[in-house]
Amino acid sequence: MPLHPAIPSRLQTPHSGYHWDGSDRRFFEGWYYRVTLPDCGQTFAFMYSIEDPIGGKPHSGGAAQILGPNDEYLCRTFPDVHTFWAWKHALGLGHWGKVGEGRAVSGQRSAVSGQRSAVSGQQSAVSGQRSAVSGQRSAVSGQNQLNTPHLPISPSPQPPSSASPYPPSSSSSHPLTPRYLPPEQFTQHVQEGYQATATWHQGSLREPSGASARWEYQIQPVYGWGNANRLQQSTAGWVSSLQIFEPGWQILMAHGLATGWIEWNGQRYDFENAPAYSEKNWGGAFPQKWFWLNCNSFEGEPDLALTAGGGRRGVLWWMESVAMIGVHYKGTFYEFVPWNAQVQWEIQPWGNWRMWAENSQFTVELTGTTDLPGTPLRAPTADGLVFACRDTMLGHITLRLSDRQRQTTLLEAQSDRGGLETGGAPWDHVWKSSH
Repeated sequence: MPLHPAIPSRLQTPHSGYHWDGSDRRFFEGWYYRVTLPDCGQTFAFMYSIEDPIGGKPHSGGAAQILGPNDEYLCRTFPDVHTFWAWKHALGLGHWGKVGEGRAVSGQRSAVSGQRSAVSGQQSAVSGQRSAVSGQRSAVSGQNQLNTPHLPISPSPQPPSSASPYPPSSSSSHPLTPRYLPPEQFTQHVQEGYQATATWHQGSLREPSGASARWEYQIQPVYGWGNANRLQQSTAGWVSSLQIFEPGWQILMAHGLATGWIEWNGQRYDFENAPAYSEKNWGGAFPQKWFWLNCNSFEGEPDLALTAGGGRRGVLWWMESVAMIGVHYKGTFYEFVPWNAQVQWEIQPWGNWRMWAENSQFTVELTGTTDLPGTPLRAPTADGLVFACRDTMLGHITLRLSDRQRQTTLLEAQSDRGGLETGGAPWDHVWKSSH
């Protein structure tokens, strides 16, 4: 039985809730959940998104992508925005495709038809693509070229009260109304779709080809974004509350422990206290290019989590290149961001990532390498959901953290289960920081 799905905890970060304000402006929001299984060396990364949720626009719709064992890929689209739900003040979201005995949710166009399956042979736009694309990992948008009808839009369901662990059932709340459901009810009613909160994650997807995935697991957060015993921070600092930077980016859970199971193409993976991670981004504009490194499954260091990344993004009327490194280790958060540190990088188009940074007290160095070709993933662009980035969950990452004042090394660690990504364009040559 999962923990209460919606009670805010001391580890809830800013921006955990859904950001859409109900307007018709260009908008997307994307979420990223990951579980790493150290016993078999594999990782499952789940990427969810909603785009132009007001409906009736060329790119209105949602999507679910999974990067599975050996970087295998599965993707389904959900054209109907009205079967998506999300909480405004806590982390909770879901999107329904088929429900009941093959019946679709009322008003839904087939979200699982073959032609809507976003697994076509589109060419990867990782290299040479000039369109403005979103990055920062979890920004996957829903692609739907079919305009959905203007149906009445009800407010997104809110978290249940603390008196009850689940949203109340009533005559006005039909079992097939998209909302958070107790796990057994979700399994009974939703044949294809997903639901995710800070402490629970489950779903079922199937491609017309027969490829499939099902999952149910509980999450115990360990680190949000910040020191464990303090209020959690915005990844982009206090200015993230202002609509200056687009898109926004928030690490929701730098490290957690997942217990449950995932079934991938008929093979079941059971796990207990496996490293878990989640993040999100949102907005109405997209960075031009980006890179990302992430790992919370280091050899011999179970209490260590790394997230680093950078991109070229819009700030009011100009573009800027920024990067950051965040390390959680033994209860302490080591943050290297533009307003408190010098952050530098040297990133190949693919295969080699190098970053280093220093602030008044600490220095950090990290590298990411891979000989694998990576897997093209879709990301939101001005033209909807297209292949725009390349990922692997089997990258080699090394990390070194030092205390400048004491001239001592605090940490040296490595992993072969790191997440590595480059996205956007152009990637014609090495991207080096300018300072």
